[in-house]
Amino acid sequence: MKIAVIGAGAAGLFVASILSQKYQTFMFDGNEKCGKKLYITGKGRCNVTNASTREEYLENVVRGQKFMYSASAKFTAYDLMALLEDNGLKLKIERGARVFPESDKSSDVIKTLERMAKGAHIILNERVECVSSSGGGYHIKTQNASHEFDKVVIATGGKSYSATGSTGDGYKFAKMLGHSVVDLKPALVPIQLKDDVSALQGLPLKNVTLHAEADGKKLSCFGEMMFTDIGITGPIVLTMSSYINRAEKVNLWLDFKPALTLEQLDARLLREFQEDMNKTLYSVMRKLLPKNFVEAFLKKAQLAKERKVNSIRQAERTRLCKTLKFFPLEFKCLYPLEAGVVTSGGVSLEEINPKTMESKINKGLYFIGEVLDIDCLTGGFNLQTAFSTAYVCGQSIIKEEL
Repeated sequence: MKIAVIGAGAAGLFVASILSQKYQTFMFDGNEKCGKKLYITGKGRCNVTNASTREEYLENVVRGQKFMYSASAKFTAYDLMALLEDNGLKLKIERGARVFPESDKSSDVIKTLERMAKGAHIILNERVECVSSSGGGYHIKTQNASHEFDKVVIATGGKSYSATGSTGDGYKFAKMLGHSVVDLKPALVPIQLKDDVSALQGLPLKNVTLHAEADGKKLSCFGEMMFTDIGITGPIVLTMSSYINRAEKVNLWLDFKPALTLEQLDARLLREFQEDMNKTLYSVMRKLLPKNFVEAFLKKAQLAKERKVNSIRQAERTRLCKTLKFFPLEFKCLYPLEAGVVTSGGVSLEEINPKTMESKINKGLYFIGEVLDIDCLTGGFNLQTAFSTAYVCGQSIIKEEL
């Protein structure tokens, strides 16, 4: 039996390593090397998975959680870690249970996957142009040739970081073969604001809560973020982007003191004011906010920074408290798909068997990894999805042929 794997990323290499043990397996990729997108993941260190339980993994799946229920049980993060270490890749676990190669080199992950897939015929610099069903099998046309296969596995990835070869070809092939594709949206991406925040560029905020109301649904993320020249970025912003990327109406606001209620915050402010009665509002607010943010904050609260705190009335103090707890950010849009860590949207999960990754429309056609309408939060969960879907795909093909 001849099997084609389209795409030599994490999912493609892994499924090829399984299939090539029993079948003639050909892997096509338009790039000059395997795993091009893997080279840049985790800032070049490759956060290969997350050492979490299956339940924790599922909690970090933004879309496709129910679909991943079976695959996540069949091939867990610990199964992946054991397999990679058995194949010579030493791993380490860092903050947030993120798993990296001990060498901190993504190239070592790729080399390991290439060794595992050494039984496959890897054809690089050969972009697939067309996939069609042909006499119970599949016809693949590449830039330079035509091929016939019994089965095809599409592992082309998403459409973010197109310079790495993620050009969205998998969606094109899916449509050619009768599949529907859920609209593509950027995920894990910075947020653009209508506010002019250029003066705040590079300013970090810690221990804040970013709130959103997206089409009436309220969401909250606590942690760190930072201002860009046109918006906001950082861990909680990237997380929030994945939850709001399909909403039509979005409202955003910041809580600078999430550990305090309005009443507790008012008492804190009153205490600060009493201790420094003759100081300016600007001077006192520097104790509660980053220095570079105070001016922008007071402007939003409509209070002059030169005011002495002994002149601040109760109503104005209440306004300060409310601005600290409900600082508005005027949402414009998400950064473009190209800037996203992953792509949200993709091949409709309703048309794929979650236990095998086989198409419900075309027998012998499989979709794995980011090309599917599955996206997760940061921390290695998206790569784990790629490996889990590849595993069940490979194993189901082998069992089917026994």
